[in-house]
Amino acid sequence: MHLQYDDDDLREVLTSTRTIAMVGASPDPQRDSHRVMAYLQARGYRVIPVNPGCAGDEVLGERVFASLEDIPASVSVDMVDVFRRSEAVPEICESAIRLGAKTLWLQLGVVHGPAARRAREYGLNVVMDRCPKIDIPRLGLEEA
Repeated sequence: MHLQYDDDDLREVLTSTRTIAMVGASPDPQRDSHRVMAYLQARGYRVIPVNPGCAGDEVLGERVFASLEDIPASVSVDMVDVFRRSEAVPEICESAIRLGAKTLWLQLGVVHGPAARRAREYGLNVVMDRCPKIDIPRLGLEEA
C-alpha cells in the first residue's frame, strides 16, 4: 500500500481546501485533535468538529455535529480529517463520499487500504498516516 505522497499533490490539497470536517475532534485541549483543529483555524481554515459524544456543544467556537451527515447541506466540506481508529474509516469514507468531500485525510497511525481505494474510485484525494499540522510548515505553507 502506497503511503508516499508527492509534495506538489499535498500542497495542492492543502491550498485548495477551505473547510475541513474533523471526525474525532475533541473539546480537551490536551488531545491532538484539539491542537490540530486550533492550528488549522489559525491558518484560516474553517474546521467543523464531528464527535457524537459532544454533539451540540462548541469546540473552538464551532458547533459540534454528531456525524458527517448532520453537517448542513449548505456547508461545502472540502476535506474530511479523521482522528479515529483505522477500523472506523470505512464508514467515515462512505459518509465523506456522500458529503461530496474532495479529500479524505487520515491522521498519523490511521491507514485503511480498502477504504482508500473506494474513496479514490469516487474521485477523492486520499492521504493516510499524515498530519496537516506537520505538512503545512514542512511545505512552507504557513505564510500562504
